[in-house]
Amino acid sequence: MKIICDGADLSDAVLKVSKGTSNKTTNPILEGIKVVAEEDYITLSATDLELSIEKTIKAMVQIEGEMVVPGKFFCEYIKKLNNEQIELSVDDKNILSIKYTDSVGKIQCLNSVEFPQIKQIDDSTYFEMSQKDLKSLINKSIYAVAVEDVRPILKGVKLEVTKEKITAVALDGYRLAVVKKPITKSNAEFNCIVPARSLNEISKLLEDSDEPIKVCVGRNFLMVNIDNTKITTRLLEGDFINYTQIIPTQFNTNVVLNKEQLLDALDRASLLSRVDRNNFVKFDISDKVMVLSSKSDIGDIKENITISLKGNDLSIAFNARFFTEALRVTTDEFLKLSFTSSVSPCIITSNDTDEFLYLILPVRIMN
Repeated sequence: MKIICDGADLSDAVLKVSKGTSNKTTNPILEGIKVVAEEDYITLSATDLELSIEKTIKAMVQIEGEMVVPGKFFCEYIKKLNNEQIELSVDDKNILSIKYTDSVGKIQCLNSVEFPQIKQIDDSTYFEMSQKDLKSLINKSIYAVAVEDVRPILKGVKLEVTKEKITAVALDGYRLAVVKKPITKSNAEFNCIVPARSLNEISKLLEDSDEPIKVCVGRNFLMVNIDNTKITTRLLEGDFINYTQIIPTQFNTNVVLNKEQLLDALDRASLLSRVDRNNFVKFDISDKVMVLSSKSDIGDIKENITISLKGNDLSIAFNARFFTEALRVTTDEFLKLSFTSSVSPCIITSNDTDEFLYLILPVRIMN
């Protein structure tokens, strides 16, 4: 194999594809990046058997062929070549030579025969929506996914697709995120559960634009192709929690307030609680004012926020981080907080739309 390509294009492709390599494996081939050269382009690919990323770029292919290089080293090496024109060639001993300006580096390649076959998905089942809406859908829900949980199903986001909309659902046992966005086209109604890591990589490639993106779903796999970068992910199997059963439908206390004021007050009020590592903040709700407070051996902090209240006064406490992470992914100026009792979840919604619903469980603290 022998090719010449632009260093900036190669560096960008290697960086994107390297996110698909495995860093927790005893199989070296899963740490590798496969490069296939044919006609006038090269395709780079990597997979950890759950997530696969492929990127195609233009190149001057002098000799067609393929190789698998150690991913981490190759990525770091290419990044340091200052975007020079690069020549890649592999000899009969499977050694890669990387030539740039007047210098050369050599890497022992892996056996390309051992590289796993990446699943190919057709478009028999798909939906389309704008890139900005899909990016927003992911970013507004993924924060609530379980990071460490004995139930692997909670490490994914459930996607519920209908003819008109898509709903993303994530929860970790302490909080729940439900986000809805319109779709422009769908040829089927279906549900699937996508690993959070895969959605995170998809989100990084999406633009804040109205350009359409097509998402294809096959048996146990999902695939998107964004600007010649294809991401294929294995779907999680199992029964997702019936989240609708845990969402309260009747409330005794309803508060409307400015999001930024609440976010700033939470940040200050949680300073002391972070010192004690409990991160709990108490909410005392009464007519026109909500008081956020925290205390520790160092002292105590109280923050007053002007609110609009309908219903009963209430005292309740929450993990400040859970509340803050929900607020930070919203773009609304005003939010609605709905409560049933001091031991029931808080529901956060927009004061204007039904685009999202965030649920946070309270914590019990000593008075």
